[in-house]
Amino acid sequence: MKMSTLVAAVFCVLLGSVAPIHAQGAKVRIKKVEDAVEFYVGDELVTRYLIGTARPKPIFWPVNAPGGVPLTRSWPMAKPLPGEATDHPHQQSAWFCHGDIVPEGMKLKTKIKNIAGVDFWSIAKGHGKMLVTSVGPPAIAANSGSIVTKNEWHTADGVKIMDETRTIRLYAMPKARLMVVSCDLFASVCNLTFADTKEGAFGIRINDVIHASGATKKRPAGKGKIQNAEGKIGEKACWGQRSAWCDYSGPIGGKTVGLAVFDDPTNPYPSCWHVRGYGLMAANPFGRAKRANFPGVKGSNDLVRLEKGKHLTFRYGMLLHTGDAFDGQVEPHYQRYVKLRDKE
Repeated sequence: MKMSTLVAAVFCVLLGSVAPIHAQGAKVRIKKVEDAVEFYVGDELVTRYLIGTARPKPIFWPVNAPGGVPLTRSWPMAKPLPGEATDHPHQQSAWFCHGDIVPEGMKLKTKIKNIAGVDFWSIAKGHGKMLVTSVGPPAIAANSGSIVTKNEWHTADGVKIMDETRTIRLYAMPKARLMVVSCDLFASVCNLTFADTKEGAFGIRINDVIHASGATKKRPAGKGKIQNAEGKIGEKACWGQRSAWCDYSGPIGGKTVGLAVFDDPTNPYPSCWHVRGYGLMAANPFGRAKRANFPGVKGSNDLVRLEKGKHLTFRYGMLLHTGDAFDGQVEPHYQRYVKLRDKE
């Protein structure tokens, strides 16, 4: 029996034993504060969604596993912890964007080398900016809650190229938290092309303690593990491949925890995984074979295009769990995440 088949079979057995998504317990709370939206299970902060206009784009930080264990890197939002890596300052905790969006027919005053359109991934000079223009009232249900935000995507010169409605949901579970982020992209201004680059789209930068790279002069070897839905382990096996989910896990403060990002089978374009041992993990539906060089889409170079007046919607999940991918029952939780879509 192949390893991927064996893993799937074991996870299917576990599926029936996973606690219900609406299990009785602490209730979800959502609190709007200055320049942020806070998500709680009981009195425990799950995440804070930072939306201040000074930011290049909205991000989730911190992102906590049950028990308040921080799953994502704190820098550059806070001073680096002792030994914490300070590379890739644009990889800020958890976010959604794309590194090259071409507003067709629009003359860009600011251009970046090797970028055909607007770069929303980077925070270097000339990058695009995503502005949160409104935040709706929180909606609370049994052990879940949601909020809807309106966003505008701007060029470096402040010209709008796209509107977005983003719905963020939190589901409380006994040993996990599930954040679901639905992004409805609306080409309100012009036709858009999502160019071929590995720099996208729904990404996280894992807590530096559990990176999965070897030791360097600046930091010790990581204690983390990368695993995808097929049971493949490590950057080499997972990078650029298509998979339903990818997980980063390891011991933090003596407790094994993990963060899994879920793709959705109904997304218009499936994701390849831009996942690195140094700590990056991103689901990218736009990268192709020519420039991103993703092996999972070998031979495919058709770019994603969105006509003016049309919508393009993506749904992603972040499972914040105890244990590794197996003990944290990531696959059973993924199956429940898929079923929740019809109820949202």
